[in-house]
Amino acid sequence: MPFTVADKKELLEQEAHRLYGLLGYVSRIQAKKWTYADCLQIAPYTLSIRQIKKEQNAVILAHSYTVPELVLGVADFSGDSYALSLKAKDISAEKIIFAGVWFMAETAKILNPAKQVLIPAGKAGCSLADAITAEEVRALKKEYPQVPVLCYINSSAEVKAECDVCVTSGNVFDIAQRLPSKELIFVPDLLMAKNIELELVRRGTPKKIIAAGGSCCVHEQYTVADVEKLRSAYPDIVVICHPECHAEVCAVCDYVGSTQGMQDYVARSTAKTFGMLTEQGLVNRLEAAFADKQFIWPFGTCRYMKQNTLENTFQALLEPQPEQVVSLPESVIEGAKKSLQKMFELSK
Repeated sequence: MPFTVADKKELLEQEAHRLYGLLGYVSRIQAKKWTYADCLQIAPYTLSIRQIKKEQNAVILAHSYTVPELVLGVADFSGDSYALSLKAKDISAEKIIFAGVWFMAETAKILNPAKQVLIPAGKAGCSLADAITAEEVRALKKEYPQVPVLCYINSSAEVKAECDVCVTSGNVFDIAQRLPSKELIFVPDLLMAKNIELELVRRGTPKKIIAAGGSCCVHEQYTVADVEKLRSAYPDIVVICHPECHAEVCAVCDYVGSTQGMQDYVARSTAKTFGMLTEQGLVNRLEAAFADKQFIWPFGTCRYMKQNTLENTFQALLEPQPEQVVSLPESVIEGAKKSLQKMFELSK
């Protein structure tokens, strides 16, 4: 069990004050802000996790969509898929705890195969990564020979191993434009595929995008009506969204970008009110980082990301269960690593 005994009271109070300084501006599910009492309640876990990870030479990576007590309270590094991939590539610690979904933890293992990689949520899925299989990619390659295959980072290790280059929402447009082919296969995000095609037309380098897969269970929900409601209620609002949204939604927003891109946009913008058509976790991060700005979030929570908790992070550090340990065949690691390395090369 984490620290609870009376002689740790002062330590726990210090930890609660630290947490309140980080979480005090952050909204909880029902629009309530974190209180000092809330922070004192989770302090035994955060204090224990921070001490144990030092003893074990472990590093915690947390995606922005996970819960704020992980992102702000115990993570060594947090961000979007691309930023965390870069971190995973260069980590020297013996153990990586990846608070995210399964494909992300796989990516960390691919980039740092000698490390033990654990995911607190176990085999937490992703509506995109689960939307296509390696066998289906092989069928597409057979149907469209010689056409380069791009896979969104939200894909399984087996899918990445079948593709020429991996991409993220932050670099997909530049990489798609840079590839010389007039046709590209893109998996597994059908909505992003449409946005890629439209963006390449806008850039004067039109290409045919052959797409397969599904859509993000969060970003697919947003509609043009949601944007209109935000503008009606807040006349000066700046509405931003992710390229996993429908093309017609992206067309009426003020900014479209990756998770990191949205953070950077807010940081440089002089606007004070932002409509956030994205996952709640990013909104929490922005609330904590920009207390002078207002973030209006209509809805959108990833049930997969939220499966990572302080409790199962603590448990994974002490007694990892088989479903929390990431293990991949060497052949898959080698194939997937090539597509990821090509991404890093083309992103320079």
